[in-house]
Amino acid sequence: MFKSLKSLIISICVLLLASCSNTNKAPVIMFSEDSTAIVIKNIDATSLYELKKDNKDHPHMQNIISVVLMPIETDSLQDEKLISGRTIIQDNFVVFKPELPFNKNETYLVESYIGSKFADKSKLFKGTVKYNLEPQKQLLKR
Repeated sequence: MFKSLKSLIISICVLLLASCSNTNKAPVIMFSEDSTAIVIKNIDATSLYELKKDNKDHPHMQNIISVVLMPIETDSLQDEKLISGRTIIQDNFVVFKPELPFNKNETYLVESYIGSKFADKSKLFKGTVKYNLEPQKQLLKR
């Protein structure tokens, strides 16, 4: 009886450890090859499904990605400027195309909630769960 119970517990632990592998990678935010757009790649299937569903239900929803032109460090009078554009959801990535082209030698802050989660298993066990959802941030320089 105890041998079968012991083997059952061991097999359950092995299955749990095998299913908890951290193969999910964070989405990658980068400029397109010609630097005319911003591309978010490596989006997990669940997030991509939700994006496509939300885009179909609310086609006017364009705030998936926010892009901000960062001021030059030496210029204290310039403010951050929100870049307007449209978001296109393609096969397995999202593309942000600005209304005006990106300027050379400028730095852009890209924020996206794609693939963001409140907590994962490791944060729950460590006790480092935060109470708000944090966007993925990436500084891009053209």
